Amino acid sequence: MKNLNDIYYFCSMGKISLKDLALHLKLSVSTVSKALRDSYEISEETKKLVLDAAKELGYHANPYAGSLRNHKSKTIALIVPELNNDFFIQAISGVEAVARENGYHVLVYSSKENYQEEKEIAEHLLNGRVEGVIASIAFNTTDTKHFEDIINEGIPVVFFDRVPKTLNVTKVITNDYEAGFNATEFLIKNGCKDIAFFSLNDSLSIESGRKEGYIDALKKYGIPFNKQRLLKCVRDGEESNNSYDKIYKFLELKKGRPDAVFASVENLAIKTLRVCNQLNIKIPKQMKLICFSNYSNADLLTPPLSTITQPAYEMGSMAAQDLFFHLKNEIGYFYEKKLTFKSTIVQRDSTNS
Repeated sequence: MKNLNDIYYFCSMGKISLKDLALHLKLSVSTVSKALRDSYEISEETKKLVLDAAKELGYHANPYAGSLRNHKSKTIALIVPELNNDFFIQAISGVEAVARENGYHVLVYSSKENYQEEKEIAEHLLNGRVEGVIASIAFNTTDTKHFEDIINEGIPVVFFDRVPKTLNVTKVITNDYEAGFNATEFLIKNGCKDIAFFSLNDSLSIESGRKEGYIDALKKYGIPFNKQRLLKCVRDGEESNNSYDKIYKFLELKKGRPDAVFASVENLAIKTLRVCNQLNIKIPKQMKLICFSNYSNADLLTPPLSTITQPAYEMGSMAAQDLFFHLKNEIGYFYEKKLTFKSTIVQRDSTNS
């Protein structure tokens, strides 16, 4: 973090930014931005404080950003957690198709499942390069202030799949609770009575809904819910033991091994297949496996993997359509709106009786 001497150094070099000014005043970027724009949301006292500091430090608004807000950049940004995932690849295609129809370009950014990377991308977008943002949040994102700053600049933001709980904006989602319930019920009807649930992070909107559906399906069929059957994994590299090691330890003992695994994300299902191969666990004879996945080669795995498939392309397309509705109608206010799609169970050999 820059200290006060750093701020004055940048002033002398003519490089002070909006963020530097906010840091100096110990205010948020959005508050300083609104004060400089004479927003009614900011008190006269704060406006004077900001304007005096801007004059003292020699802050000047970014002319490039202002120019783009007055003259359309014809560009939107798309932030996704990862690019090596079929769900996000399909969603990107849906966004790009709608953007092309509207004569816009799409800048695609990957947060690499990292909150800090996501935050830096969002701050970069405040320079006025884009007219709107579509995003799916990272694995460890809990604070969404960086998106609030974008919204406070009058830039519309639409979220899809992994959505924040705190922001009142458009959210394009799937029926995670219902899909989690249906997948668990599907396993039960295929003879499973001891089902484990593998997940990454309960704070993610998709994870909590899927887990709740799993628990309620067990209750419906009179199967006691056992917390020991919940395995919370980590992103590789976060801890000394990565998700593969956790799954291995969970499954290595024959006594008490579950007869099915429901993986909330594709990555955990692939690792489960690898672990089962190493431990010589026969799927589906000894243990059944199902997961949320849009993996195009799921039928080529050994055994072919049963999946809960989301309409990723359609979700990306809908997110973009809603964003362009805001842009075309120059809607400056935001309200929460949920657009929900249904997922589909695709049965393959990994869940056969």
